[in-house]
Amino acid sequence: MSIFERYLTVWVALCIVVGIALGHFIPVVFHAIGSAEYAKVNIPMAVLIWLMIIPMLLRIDFASLGHVGQFWRGIGVTLFINWAVKPFSMALLGWLFIGWLFRPYLPEMQIDSYIAGLIILAAAPCTAMVFVWSNLTKGEPHFTLSQVALNDAIMIVAFAPIVGLLLGLSAITVPWDTLVLSVVLYIVIPVIIAQFARRQLLGRGNAAFERLLGILQPISLVSLLATLIMLFGFQGEQIIAQPLIIALLAVPILIQVYFNSGLAYLLNRISGEQHCVAGPSALIGASNFFELAVAAAISLFGFNSGAALATVVGVLIEVPVMLSVVWIVNRSKGWYESGAAVQNLKKIERTVG
Repeated sequence: MSIFERYLTVWVALCIVVGIALGHFIPVVFHAIGSAEYAKVNIPMAVLIWLMIIPMLLRIDFASLGHVGQFWRGIGVTLFINWAVKPFSMALLGWLFIGWLFRPYLPEMQIDSYIAGLIILAAAPCTAMVFVWSNLTKGEPHFTLSQVALNDAIMIVAFAPIVGLLLGLSAITVPWDTLVLSVVLYIVIPVIIAQFARRQLLGRGNAAFERLLGILQPISLVSLLATLIMLFGFQGEQIIAQPLIIALLAVPILIQVYFNSGLAYLLNRISGEQHCVAGPSALIGASNFFELAVAAAISLFGFNSGAALATVVGVLIEVPVMLSVVWIVNRSKGWYESGAAVQNLKKIERTVG
């Protein structure tokens, strides 16, 4: 993990301060940016989001899907958590905390929007940072790559229906045309561009490919921070008026991360999966593709919406929370490998070997 990535929370915090200050002193600039739209798509934001997402998707090799069968236990557990548990558990936590327990402390007009942002945040599994988390837990690289590739393939067809279903259950109007457009703009097209560019670059040699990734990665992170400054420029007045909002929105996100990572870790242990697969499985199961979530929230509800703010809170706490999960996974390796199913599978593998 680079220094920039390790201290992402610090940079995000600085973006909050800078964005709020700029939004307060030069609001006319942000109004001009907000009005730069075509077909309900904000052009400056679309450019920044492509600069965020495409460099991350360059790392995805869909040929690695051939390794899926080799890690079927971990793959099965992660798919179950990512697509059958995480979006629905976040919706439940949003309804419980934002819609009920914290309702008196939040602006009434934004309650549904906050819940929508939480749902969008949980509906897309992480694509980029999971490679960092996997490395920190000495995870099996082929599993991580094949799992991320499989999740990205599923996300193309499943993201919009899941978000639409959960927003509908939350009695939130679903702008289906905008939702589908967001999937096309921020998933389908970036995947196609990234895979085409990946093939062309690898044709020139792996060194050239890695060199370009080294150039694009900082651009991706700077684009993320610029996006956050824009978001907080629009959200500044609301945050100054009620600074408690960020802390309250963080509560269901924190619970969701620890619940889903713990459940994935436990299910892998019960299934007998090896620790080098269970670690990244737990981390992939818990982390979010926050770049896509921010893009979708802005497209669906606008810059100054509660949904956009909720997804940004996910960015704010991502690194420290996931590092704590990495620490738990590493410290609990002895306990994990003492599980009966894990021990039995090891015995079978030694016998076959």
